[in-house]
Amino acid sequence: MSAIVAIVGRPNVGKSTLFNRLIKRREAIVDAVSGVTRDRHYGKSDWNGKEFSLIDTGGYVTGSDDIFEQEIDKQVELAIDEADAIIFVVDVESGITGMDEEVAQLLRQAEKPVFLAVNKVDTALRQADAVEFYSLGLGEYYTISSINGSGTGELLDALVETLPEKEEKNEDDLPRFAVVGRPNAGKSSFINALLGEDRFIVTDIAGTTRDSTDTKYNRFGFDFNLVDTAGIRRKSKVKEDLEFYSVMRSVRAIEYADVCLLVIDATRGFEGQDLNIFWLAERNKKGIVILVNKWDLVEKETNTTRDFEKVIRKQIEPFTNVPIVFMSALTKQRIYKAIETAVKVYENRNNRISTSKLNDVMLPIIENTPPPSVKGKYIKIKFCTQLPTPTPQFAFFANLPQYVKDAYRRFIENKLRENFDFEGVPIQIYFRKK
Repeated sequence: MSAIVAIVGRPNVGKSTLFNRLIKRREAIVDAVSGVTRDRHYGKSDWNGKEFSLIDTGGYVTGSDDIFEQEIDKQVELAIDEADAIIFVVDVESGITGMDEEVAQLLRQAEKPVFLAVNKVDTALRQADAVEFYSLGLGEYYTISSINGSGTGELLDALVETLPEKEEKNEDDLPRFAVVGRPNAGKSSFINALLGEDRFIVTDIAGTTRDSTDTKYNRFGFDFNLVDTAGIRRKSKVKEDLEFYSVMRSVRAIEYADVCLLVIDATRGFEGQDLNIFWLAERNKKGIVILVNKWDLVEKETNTTRDFEKVIRKQIEPFTNVPIVFMSALTKQRIYKAIETAVKVYENRNNRISTSKLNDVMLPIIENTPPPSVKGKYIKIKFCTQLPTPTPQFAFFANLPQYVKDAYRRFIENKLRENFDFEGVPIQIYFRKK
């Protein structure tokens, strides 16, 4: 599970530019994975071999200026609660503002490491101007220019020093199924229905669920941990900006899970925030099951289920090979089907295909439909194998791997899914030099 780093600060100081720069830094190191980063506010980064999740709080504040003040306070409080380290971005051009002082005051009380990044420092003159930020009382500051990247190396060196070491999972750990979703989609009701007892307090106030809680569970002769991105939050604290709140909560649970059960509210449809959480799970290579809850409240016609499913699959393209279960936590309709499906996805995620079988199936397909030639060069794929990784990843060895396009990568992925059961599981495909 990687550490979480939150970028905070008032609007227009360059938080998102810094976020984009730190995310790209990682993208340059790993194999190119098809699909764009869909969520501008969450990403993975690594530095000096330490991986961490990065959250740009700026993407979650909308509204007029007078709303900004309180929203930013909320976000900073939440970042202090949830993140392992905080980057506080200020702007050398405008100097210290009242809002900066307010954020600094909250951060001074935090028990977390805080890194003060003075942005837009791209000349020696501005280097001198940055000195005034000492008065914020946060100790050392780092002068950076998020536009051209200067100074970000020193900031990251210091940052990763403070991050906790990755927790290793014990071998005997049970599989972890995380129940995730927007506030009020019915996560706790679903878990209560499964457990047959009110193990979690369920109320209609969004965000009453506070810490992720594990419950050991046995069904179909299969032991696993159910993780509710839940727990109980004091009523007085229920004032978060809910989108930011549920993404923050989900990041923790998803990173720690094997399979994510994404609960959505059928009466509201599949909304942008559901999609954000879906892509969080996909990007973390977790198994995914979509649970459409409150299905008992939807007016049915002949094709209601089919149409609803179609809308969801359209939105989650290109990763559409995901099971969707229509259920009701209230009437307990299909709640065990949901768990049975999660168990199946867990097994798919651990699916290992022997090299001989993989080549027997895939090479004839590739021979019939080879990658299109590029600039008169023909790409030949001679061999493939599943990599010894915790999640399904495949290497295809070719004479000119650099010429294989994304469309062909998707074709290969579709053929793998047609021939082997990887429903609900993200697959990664690499083309390598043989």
